[in-house]
Amino acid sequence: MTRSSARRAPFHERYFHYLILIPALLIMIALTVYPVINVVQLSFYRYSYARGEKAFIGLENYYRLASDRFFLKGLSNTFQFTALATVAELALGLGLALLFNTKFRGRRWLLPLVIFPMMLSTMVVCAVWGAMYHYDYGIINHVLRAVGLSPVRWLFDPNLALQSLVLIDLWQWTPMVFLILLAGLQSIPAEIYEAGRVDGASGFRLFRHMTLPLIKRHFLLAVLLRIIDTFKIFDKVYALTGGGPGDATETISLYIYREGFRYFNLGRAAAAAVVMLIAVILISAVYVRQVIRGHA
Repeated sequence: MTRSSARRAPFHERYFHYLILIPALLIMIALTVYPVINVVQLSFYRYSYARGEKAFIGLENYYRLASDRFFLKGLSNTFQFTALATVAELALGLGLALLFNTKFRGRRWLLPLVIFPMMLSTMVVCAVWGAMYHYDYGIINHVLRAVGLSPVRWLFDPNLALQSLVLIDLWQWTPMVFLILLAGLQSIPAEIYEAGRVDGASGFRLFRHMTLPLIKRHFLLAVLLRIIDTFKIFDKVYALTGGGPGDATETISLYIYREGFRYFNLGRAAAAAVVMLIAVILISAVYVRQVIRGHA
């Protein structure tokens, strides 16, 4: 087809690849863009759910968040949970990826067992671990008693409750980090390692100077996905502790749920959601910057 004939082509043929994106774009706007704009707008109002009335109060909801002990504790716990879970899952996932990147007997049978936890529903995982953590009948305390140690109130000790939830998240989602990093390791050509060995590199030097740089993008992807997912932790907290004991496991997501759907403080819940959204955007921006620098 010549250039002149292409110019004379009907509009729907010339722009067909744009037209077919319109339904998906409309769905994205309806399910993503509009709700975000609505939440941001609502955060500047005091909303009476019973009367259906809204009163503009500017930044008052944000000022109240800054002095709300439960929100600040939820913010602190959320960052603590995100840091602990992400670092632990990356370390364990990398170790498993390095292990399964080598050939050993039984590898094909162990791989499904390793990735099995991430296939389970979170509620199922919470039910299983809730039973395991049970003070009187849980298998973990049973083992502790068997070796002469005292049982532990895993979910009822303010000093251990959050770490106990981290352990559950570690068990469930380390397989996802493992698969991402394993894919990165298996994408590295064997010739690169052979060249490194010829130059005298071996062991840790190969890992530090060749393996880590070559799987950097996979590593950053795993970091981003786990930070975003752990930062919005809600289901495990809601199912197992409800934010307790006290406020030991209070999180931002749980705070938003309680303010919005239990106390019907929709404006304050919206303001907390906006704060959470800004935090996730900043984290994502750091990741995008690293990716762009990697392509530069």
